[in-house]
Amino acid sequence: MYLAVQFFGKRDWPLYRTVLWAAGILCCIAAAGPIASWSHNQFSMHMMGHLLLGMLGPLLMVLSAPVTLFLRMLPARYARKGARLLKSRLFRFVSHPAIAAILNIGGLWLLYITDLFTRMHAQPLLYLLVHLHVFLAGYLFTASFVSIEPTSHRKSFMPRAAILITALAGHGILSKYLYAHPPAGVSVDQAQSGAVLMYYGGDLIDLFIIIFFCLEWYKARRPREAGIGTAPS
Repeated sequence: MYLAVQFFGKRDWPLYRTVLWAAGILCCIAAAGPIASWSHNQFSMHMMGHLLLGMLGPLLMVLSAPVTLFLRMLPARYARKGARLLKSRLFRFVSHPAIAAILNIGGLWLLYITDLFTRMHAQPLLYLLVHLHVFLAGYLFTASFVSIEPTSHRKSFMPRAAILITALAGHGILSKYLYAHPPAGVSVDQAQSGAVLMYYGGDLIDLFIIIFFCLEWYKARRPREAGIGTAPS
């Protein structure tokens, strides 16, 4: 879809968005390819896959605005149906920042503090479903705070900021928990190296989410502040 837009030039679409999408796809391919095979024996590689598939890849894809492009590529009738789907109760529910945070961070806690981590390595279908959840939850979480694409139900900034801070704290606490309490079958050294990567690598990606969120907040407040500061003639 992105390549068709660039090569055939039928739509006015920024090249950098195509680059962002391609980079996001590469993150997912890397997480599903060589890193996935290494992650069975190295917890640090498993955590690298988590960062690529659940954090960096979704961030790059959100910045590429895929939903907007998809709707623009559709015929008008189908685009209207797609827009109505985005306004549906189900989508409004799962895309709520609090629900997205629970699915994302809560899912990680469930993965590591239960036997799910051990079981998924023994069951290929479960392994696939867990990683699909990691990606989708990461995408929903990122999209609920990085507002590249307009939605009809965007929550106000203060509640979103509180949810974001809580979610990032939950991610950081989980990494510290893993440092002290390795998952079953993971050595102490492997758990500590993976937890350190999760903590600092996650913080680095989260920093960009915070920057984009604050930039959006600033842009939203600037017109109102300009209006307040303008004296009537």
